[in-house]
Amino acid sequence: MKEYKYRIADKLLEYRLEEAGAVLVEGPKYCGKTTTAEQQAKSTLYMADPEKKKLYLQLANLNVKMLLTGECPRLLDEWQLAPQLWDAIRFEVDRRNAEGQFILTGSAVPVANDDISHSGTGRFAWITMRPMSLWESRESSGEVSLEALFDDNIRIEGYNKLSLNDIAFLTCRGGWPSATDKTERAALRHVYNYYDAVVKSDISRVDDTVRNPERAKLLMRSYARNQGSQTSISVIRQDMAVNDDETLADKTVLSYIDALKKIFVIEDMPAWNPNLRSKTAIRTSDTRYFVDPSIAVAALGLGPKDLLNDLETFGLMFETLCVRDLRVYADALDGQVYHYRDKDGLECDAVLHLRNGSYGLIEIKLGGNDAIEYAATTLKTLANKIDTARMKKNAFLMVLTATGDYAFQREDGVYVVPVGCLKP
Repeated sequence: MKEYKYRIADKLLEYRLEEAGAVLVEGPKYCGKTTTAEQQAKSTLYMADPEKKKLYLQLANLNVKMLLTGECPRLLDEWQLAPQLWDAIRFEVDRRNAEGQFILTGSAVPVANDDISHSGTGRFAWITMRPMSLWESRESSGEVSLEALFDDNIRIEGYNKLSLNDIAFLTCRGGWPSATDKTERAALRHVYNYYDAVVKSDISRVDDTVRNPERAKLLMRSYARNQGSQTSISVIRQDMAVNDDETLADKTVLSYIDALKKIFVIEDMPAWNPNLRSKTAIRTSDTRYFVDPSIAVAALGLGPKDLLNDLETFGLMFETLCVRDLRVYADALDGQVYHYRDKDGLECDAVLHLRNGSYGLIEIKLGGNDAIEYAATTLKTLANKIDTARMKKNAFLMVLTATGDYAFQREDGVYVVPVGCLKP
C-alpha cells in the first residue's frame, strides 16, 4: 500500500469541519481530493462507482436522504453527478444543527443547477485543492517558511538540492500525487494521459456540450504559449485560427475556456490593486495560467530536454510551477496570490496577500545574477510606489528561483529563495 503524503488540505479540512456542517473540496481530477477526504471521513459514498452509480442516481431522485445515512463525517465523492444532494445536505445540516457532518468532493461544477435552490451560505465551507506543491511531494526541503517571513524580517538559511535538470523534470511531471511514486518514464507519461482525457472527453462531458478535440488542443496550446500573460481572447482566437479551417468567434473560444475552468484545468490569476502614491493606471486583466505546469508542457508536446534547450519556454513553465506552489501555500496562510502590472510596464509576477492585509512581493526567475538583480530592482521600484500611509508596508520582497545553491537575504533586504527550499 502506498504511503499517504501529507497535504496542506488535510489541516484545512480539519479546520473547516470544525467550522461548518458540510465542506466542499473542489479541484482537478487526480489531484488527490478523494484520498485526502478519506483520511477524515468515517463513511463514504462513491457516486461514480460503476456498479452502483445507476442505483445511487435513482435514489437521489426518489429518496435522497438514504444516501446521507452513515457515520459522520460522511464523504460523498463526485457529488455533482446528483446535484440534488446539495439541498438535501443543506437541509440535513440545519436539522442536525452540528458541524462536521459531510464532506463533498468534486472535479467539476454541476452540469445544471436546477436542482440547487440554496447557495449553502452558513452551512458549507469550501476548499480548493490543486496538484501537489514541491513541499508536499517532498522535493522541497522546506527550510524557508513563508509564514515566518510574514511574522518578521528574519534571517534565512537554506540549501537547494534541486538542479536545473531536476526542476525541468518536476515541471513536466507536475504535482499529480500518483505520478510522484512512478518511474520517470511513467511519471512523464501520466500527464499526457490526463491531457488526452481532457481534450477527448472531459471538456465535453462537463456541460454535455460536444466540443471538437482538435480545437480543444489548439486552445490549450495557445494557452500554454501565453502562460503568465494577460493575452486577450481575441489574440488567443487568432492564434487558434491559424490552424483551424473554420471561422472562430470569441464566443466559441470563451466556451472552451469556461469548460476548462469548470473542470479546474485553467486557473487564471486576478490583478492586484494597491494604493499607490501617484496616479497610475493598473492593468486589471486576469493572467493566464493552467492549474499545473505539466498541463502546459503536455499541450505543447514537450519534455524535460526540450525545456533545457529552450530556456525562454522553460521560464514560462517554471513560473506556472511557482504560481501553483504559491497558491497552495497561500491557502495555508489564509491568503491569495495576485499579479501586478501597470501602464508603465512595471510588473510583479506574484503578490501573496493575506486576509489581514499583510503582503509579500515576489518575482520569479530561473536564476542567474543578472536576472536576479533585475528582479530585485523591479521589486524595490514597486515597493516604493505603494502608499504606506494608506496600506501596510510589504512584509518581504522575494526573488523565487529555480537555481542557486543557497537561500539568503541580500544586503538590500531582498530574499533570494530557490523554490526547492520553500514551504508555507
